[in-house]
Amino acid sequence: MTADRQVDARGLLCPLPVLRARKRLISMQEGEVLELVTDDPAAVVDVPHFCAEQGHALLGQKERDGALVFSIRK
Repeated sequence: MTADRQVDARGLLCPLPVLRARKRLISMQEGEVLELVTDDPAAVVDVPHFCAEQGHALLGQKERDGALVFSIRK
């Protein structure tokens, strides 16, 4: 899957990764995919909750190079 946009939130702690994702998603079109990269361990809880609350689809999450990578469809 190819992301339309990416947010690199490595080094940022809760709630900043979610806030950066939220800001980027606002400017995106419906159906576009955002890749959020973070090393915040709280993101495994925060990102799915954020997606559920805001109506975005969490397409997947994986680990890559020591970071968590979330794919979110607006």
